[in-house]
Amino acid sequence: MILEVINIKTLTEKQLDQVLELDKLCFGGLWSLDSYKREIESPNSCLLIITVNSEENEKVIGLGCFWSIVDKAHLTILSIHPDFQRKGLGKLLLGKLLEKAENQGLKRATLEVGEKNYKAIHLYQLFGFKEAGKRKKYYKKTGEDALILWKKL
Repeated sequence: MILEVINIKTLTEKQLDQVLELDKLCFGGLWSLDSYKREIESPNSCLLIITVNSEENEKVIGLGCFWSIVDKAHLTILSIHPDFQRKGLGKLLLGKLLEKAENQGLKRATLEVGEKNYKAIHLYQLFGFKEAGKRKKYYKKTGEDALILWKKL
């Protein structure tokens, strides 16, 4: 596949089938179709995708979301298709999400991340996130603890 264009844009219903596939691949089916539809409709949700356009079609390869809660951005999802990881796309997507949060006047950002998800933790640390606590057995499927990370915007 020859890549021509990489885009970051707001998720619409047009891409939901591809987003569900990416969610299943990266998270094991964390959110349902109805969950994504609610996120699209919610004024407090910012759901971005990364797409690549080839000669044949447009493919969703990244997904990121935050919720606006009072003065903070709560990052809920950040994923890049395994075939496109380690190319800086996670940095690109996280940067865009934080930029949108700042543009909305939000003051802080927070998230939970699996304590053994070292690649994600490293990415968040590059953006200045600091550990603020831990949620014991946060991930029901694995029983893994989650680190709570915060940063000022």
